[in-house]
Amino acid sequence: MSQSNLAFVRTEMLSARTPPAGETSPLNLLRKSLFGNWVSGLLTVMSLIALVLMVRAIGPWLYHSVWNAHSLSECRQILAGSEGACFAVVRDRWTQLLFGFYPSAFYWRPVLAFGLMLVALGPVLFPPLPRRMLWFSALFPGLAYWLIWGGTLWLPVSVYMGFIVAALLLAISRRRAGGLAAGLALAGAVLWWLFAASPVSTAAASLLPFMLPAVSSREMGGFLLSIVIGVTGISLSLPLGVVLALGRRSKMPLVKSISVIFIEFIRGVPLITMLFTASLLLNYFLPPGTNFDLILRVIIMVTLFATAYMAEVIRGGLAALPKGQYEAAEALGLDYWKAQALVIMPQALKISIPGIVNSFIGLFKDTTLVVFIGLLDPVALSNSIRASTDWQGIYWELFIFIGGLFFLFCFGMSRYSMHLERRLKTDHR
Repeated sequence: MSQSNLAFVRTEMLSARTPPAGETSPLNLLRKSLFGNWVSGLLTVMSLIALVLMVRAIGPWLYHSVWNAHSLSECRQILAGSEGACFAVVRDRWTQLLFGFYPSAFYWRPVLAFGLMLVALGPVLFPPLPRRMLWFSALFPGLAYWLIWGGTLWLPVSVYMGFIVAALLLAISRRRAGGLAAGLALAGAVLWWLFAASPVSTAAASLLPFMLPAVSSREMGGFLLSIVIGVTGISLSLPLGVVLALGRRSKMPLVKSISVIFIEFIRGVPLITMLFTASLLLNYFLPPGTNFDLILRVIIMVTLFATAYMAEVIRGGLAALPKGQYEAAEALGLDYWKAQALVIMPQALKISIPGIVNSFIGLFKDTTLVVFIGLLDPVALSNSIRASTDWQGIYWELFIFIGGLFFLFCFGMSRYSMHLERRLKTDHR
């Protein structure tokens, strides 16, 4: 062979060929995945044995389950001495597990609020949806409050007017006050909420009474309560956690000190202690005669608790970014806030997605802790159901139903986080 015919680099790509039939057969793939080596084979056999034993133990109990009965004694009569589950308690008390003691004539209100919540979350979670729907997402919290708690529609409207006041003050004072514009806008909103919101809503209600029958917080419970506390805490803890994480990394000593003290104090106190504080002590710090709703107090404490953990998760994402990203933002001539919004924070949030969703799932499950301060979450309602004469002695069926619903919510959040990671993935590894 002559010297000119030698090639050290391929000049053309080989065409793709199908793998051998034996390599892609289901039996071969199953062998490689389950019996690739002796350790894998041993674990596979042990897992199969455990699965068979579990099915043999639980299968008959589930297979002979009773769904149509009005008491545990009636279930036992139907089972006639054989082993079987009595899921009739779920069928008999499912409205109580979902809504607590919410008036049955008004069940349509929380159901409508839940449906509207899915519509409001659509443009936030799925960008292909029209961005104009974000206006409804912003208005949904006030609408949901009115639907669930009732009363006058003008109360949430007056609260939203506080944000309008803040926006107007910010636009007016930005040119004159400079860096103090944000503080002035915040002060104006707080003053509006403290002194003007209630009189304005009362006056508007006397002129145009858009009213729904009021429902007290003590009548709410079940998964309605868990969803209200969990969704509100999740929605508020993420933006507050971003602000707190930036505050902890700030170069201003006062801002950094306040952020560090807040995070370390909240993380060092159990959530149950904060819930007892919300239940017993928070009213002592309010003006005399103030009637501060218990669920609202719980939401505040849960949000503060989740915010501290969220700040640390996001700070981890900020610390994981290479220094070159900060230098690139400075090279583009961006100021601090534009650099954070356009360059730094999107990458940090992308890195932090698993930790953020993990915190969200933990927060949603922690809503069951409100049972210790007398609120009727699903666990508290299961205890009250088991204490009734009709269902005294029932146990596993209620907790299987409650655990199944919690699993659906948490599994949905987990799957969405995986979808979000795939959608935001920019490398091809």
